[in-house]
Amino acid sequence: MKPIIVIVGPTGVGKTKLSIELAKKLDAEIINGDSVAIYKRLNIGSAKPTKEEQQEAVHHLIDIKEPTEEYSVYDYQIDTRNKIEEITKKGKRVVIVGGTGLYIKAALYNYIFRKGTTYNTYDDLSNEELLEKIKEYDKDTAIHKNNRKRLIRALNKYENKEPITTNKDECLYPIKVVGLTSQREEIYGRINKRVDKMFREGLLEEIISLKDDYKSSRVLKSAIGYKEFYDYLYHDKPLEVVKEEIKLNSRHYAKRQYTFFNHQFNTAWYEVNFENFEETINKIYQDIKKEA
Repeated sequence: MKPIIVIVGPTGVGKTKLSIELAKKLDAEIINGDSVAIYKRLNIGSAKPTKEEQQEAVHHLIDIKEPTEEYSVYDYQIDTRNKIEEITKKGKRVVIVGGTGLYIKAALYNYIFRKGTTYNTYDDLSNEELLEKIKEYDKDTAIHKNNRKRLIRALNKYENKEPITTNKDECLYPIKVVGLTSQREEIYGRINKRVDKMFREGLLEEIISLKDDYKSSRVLKSAIGYKEFYDYLYHDKPLEVVKEEIKLNSRHYAKRQYTFFNHQFNTAWYEVNFENFEETINKIYQDIKKEA
């Protein structure tokens, strides 16, 4: 089996375009690695590939659930492994692209989950928000708010009501992890512009169309680009405040993504040439050809 190409990096860095171009060059099919793009009708806020982009290459695990349906890392692990088998049986290569590191690692490594497990890295929550959620279970918790690792571990333990067995070091497939990066100021600037573009393209209209689902949807209340609108819809939060919160949360999320992909994968990082993205694509493609 030829290595699975895994494309990671923060929002707005060019992952979607790279994945499509590599899929064409490598005769590959693409598996979505973003936990929000799983859901139907969450289009603009999730920055999922457009219908036109999806027609350029075969995509899997996009628009497979309604926002009110539950979908866990356990479900993603099973679905992705089934798709890998299905695609490779056709003699095609696999490209996985997205920013949800836990989902991607759980699919490729020997993570062992129990049915119903919703183990999460809580990338959409600040340390303060994690601590507040833990206090709902244990108001006297002694965990310090700056100890994010312990906060995450504790909240997962409470929410799952049982421990999770993992073997994080055993990768089940040959993989090559490609990370797209740029200077922090460049990434943050692109994130800010992307949020502005989302609003111009109709993000508010998308949110209003989803209003009836908000109170029963976990993803709408937790995903960046959607959770910030809850108080706008129900408590008169100003729209400009919502927009700035999305930008801030997206920038913080990008920082956490870098940390995860640096620590959890052997990631080959590529500095993106935004002025000539074809150059970046060709460099990565040539490196993949050399290795496999």
